[in-house]
Amino acid sequence: MKFYNLKENDEKVSFAGAVKQGLGRNQGLFFPEEVPHFDNIEQLLAMPFVERSVKVLHPFVGEDLTEQALTQIITDAFNFPAQIQPINESRAILELFHGPTLAFKDFGARFMARCLQTFSANKKITILTATSGDTGAAVAHAFHGIDNIRVVILYPKGKISLLQEKMFTTLGGNIETIAVDGDFDDCQALVKQSFDDQKLKDAIGLNSANSINISRLLAQICYYFEAVAQLYRQQGKTGLENLVFSVPSGNFGNLTAGLFAKAMGLPIKRFIAATNANDTVPRYLQTGEWSPNETVATMSNAMDVSNPNNWPRVEHMLKSGLVDKDCVSSVSIDEEQTQMTMIAIAKLGYITEPHAAVAYKALQYNANSDEFGVFLGTAHPAKFKEVVESTLGQPIALPKELADCATESILSVDKSNEFSELRAYLLADN
Repeated sequence: MKFYNLKENDEKVSFAGAVKQGLGRNQGLFFPEEVPHFDNIEQLLAMPFVERSVKVLHPFVGEDLTEQALTQIITDAFNFPAQIQPINESRAILELFHGPTLAFKDFGARFMARCLQTFSANKKITILTATSGDTGAAVAHAFHGIDNIRVVILYPKGKISLLQEKMFTTLGGNIETIAVDGDFDDCQALVKQSFDDQKLKDAIGLNSANSINISRLLAQICYYFEAVAQLYRQQGKTGLENLVFSVPSGNFGNLTAGLFAKAMGLPIKRFIAATNANDTVPRYLQTGEWSPNETVATMSNAMDVSNPNNWPRVEHMLKSGLVDKDCVSSVSIDEEQTQMTMIAIAKLGYITEPHAAVAYKALQYNANSDEFGVFLGTAHPAKFKEVVESTLGQPIALPKELADCATESILSVDKSNEFSELRAYLLADN
């Protein structure tokens, strides 16, 4: 299967090419020429997670990876569970934080790392990526120690939690981290400018591990299938005729993956894109006008994105008819609502963090009484220890993954948000 550039449709590459390039010409996102549709959904849902994921992804990657090679990649990458936990009779959370960095991005980052390692043929590659919190850790741990791959991670200085920061700024080795004087959108802009600089790209073998890379999105499709499989086992087909997913949304990669899953035949009725105060998409869906405001810092900092990179993919799917345009709505949740929701969920016996709370509250606003709502738990509550403890008034223990890095020294360098400064840095060690 080929993948084409949404901005310049004549640029077409293989899956391996899309993984290695990251972005197409003119910062265009790659999109598959075809989206496979499965009629044997119940048969797929009966399979184990890894076996099913191979069947789901092989149509996209079969020209570049044998089924055996893909099985090995997925077995290595998805060596931890995605777990449905009921909250009450009509709500459940999909826990996506059981990987090595306690965040949903472990699925995509680990899959991409193993694909890129397979395709790189020992050529030197520089991974340049921006993070609003969890991408940095997932990418850093996925690529740490891989020969010939240099990883440079940009993040907004002082705008992510300390434990989030420690998880990716303390590794060293082939992992380099830059604290940028600005917000996440400034970091994303620097990545895009780097990809527009052909001399820089050629000199350092530039690639990106953000959710703009198609490999990360494809990996994320798999846990939507896993969620529905678990619900089928728990409730049966008749109990899930009106299944709604509420997705905490920042850069909109997670929603994009869910829409792919629906287009492939997974029985999901619709999606709610839950945002915090950075409400570009809710306003756009209401008014038809794309008008990003200045990014606002919130307690759900991984969603502090005002100009989401993946929206062109979502828009294409809605406008092309791959999915019904009425299957996506969007709700903005403010800080007070987020805190009150964390408290309300705790009273139900479940401790969660701000991003999942935003998604749960969006379900309360938007889901109908006959709909079963699943909201995504994208990070372990301990990654937001200070916010969770101050909101709930109770201590939470650090899991080993966080305790191990909590006392380590941060190795980042500070930089401005000027592209010339980043460019000089990237070329200095080349």
